[in-house]
Amino acid sequence: MPMNPARKLWCRAVQAAFRVALPILPYTEPKFLGSTQEVAPVLAEKGISSVLLVTGPRIHKQGLTQGLEECLAEAGIACTVYNKTEVNPTIANVEEAAGLYRANTCQAIIGFGGGSAMDCAKVVGARIAAPRKPVAKMRGVLHVRRPLPPLIAVPTTAGSGSEATLAAVITDEKTYFKYPINDFALIPGHAVHDAGLTLGLPPSVTAQTGMDALTHAVEAYIGRSTNAATRRAALKAVALIHDNLLDAYRDGGDAQARRSMLTASYQAGIAFTRSYVGYVHGIAHSLGGQYGIPHGLACAVVLPHVLRAYGAAAARPLAELARAADVANDAEPDASAAAAFIAWVDETNAALGIPAHLDGIREEDIASMAARADAESNPLYPVPVLWDAADLAALYRAVADSRR
Repeated sequence: MPMNPARKLWCRAVQAAFRVALPILPYTEPKFLGSTQEVAPVLAEKGISSVLLVTGPRIHKQGLTQGLEECLAEAGIACTVYNKTEVNPTIANVEEAAGLYRANTCQAIIGFGGGSAMDCAKVVGARIAAPRKPVAKMRGVLHVRRPLPPLIAVPTTAGSGSEATLAAVITDEKTYFKYPINDFALIPGHAVHDAGLTLGLPPSVTAQTGMDALTHAVEAYIGRSTNAATRRAALKAVALIHDNLLDAYRDGGDAQARRSMLTASYQAGIAFTRSYVGYVHGIAHSLGGQYGIPHGLACAVVLPHVLRAYGAAAARPLAELARAADVANDAEPDASAAAAFIAWVDETNAALGIPAHLDGIREEDIASMAARADAESNPLYPVPVLWDAADLAALYRAVADSRR
């Protein structure tokens, strides 16, 4: 059941205001670098002599940051490494890394890894820019409002698109509350797009991050705040994911598939940072905060359940995505084309080893998670159908293991 009419009117009014403002909002895109070897000259040109490198334990242990660290050393740029970023980065991660930044008189930040490392780096920058504002006070939209130190994003997965977005997602480890922080100041100034850094990713990481990118593109496209540019970006992302994700999953060394997935992730990021996401993300964030479920996995499982629940309200845009991905033809009616698209999502998840349901969702947690998803999603996310906490609770039960 949709939410009550008065609240619905309020949500749609807020969304309409953002949609009207979209053409004049100060969105930017990062300047691209082709490899980590180009990072040191950029920093040197800015007169930067000390930098904080934010990454995760797996990335650092595998030595992926070594080449960058060596280039920085050769350029005489001191590099302090924070390598404790968790899969769902926490406030504690941010504060610890920010402490290193201050203690080592750093002047710039590099986020190196998947969305977790880049998001952590963004919020570290926000804490440096606004030292008197705690992370919890940055939750929501435009609560940073100060320029960050120079920020460079180096994605090693093709999923979050965080190098393109104004968003960062942080978990309060004390309350299990996971929430987005959205501010134009969080868009990185530079991004390194080197597909070589994504070669050999574990299949499960490739699968989950690829479905995260698909979720970004789909939610951006089917929402009510799109424009021609975001629709083009989302369509391109979906087509690239359709053509390349399974190849990248099956062969970690497929350089062409990896490059295409990196492009898809970026295009999806461009789309959703302007047109926003939807209830899939609201639900996935709360699952990540409550149970530590990786974001890409949560999105992948939740996506088809939410798309089915939208029903006819999302049929036309889903049909357009189906045709762009060649899972339906132009002559097929919208309803059947939309159903074909959702079936393709189900089939792709199965081929990637992603389950249709999630074990471990406890009934006693659903009300609080639904309330958090409601608070995150409404009124901001321009979804096809508006739902309240009670409606969202039903989605958690649909996502829960059907055997419980």
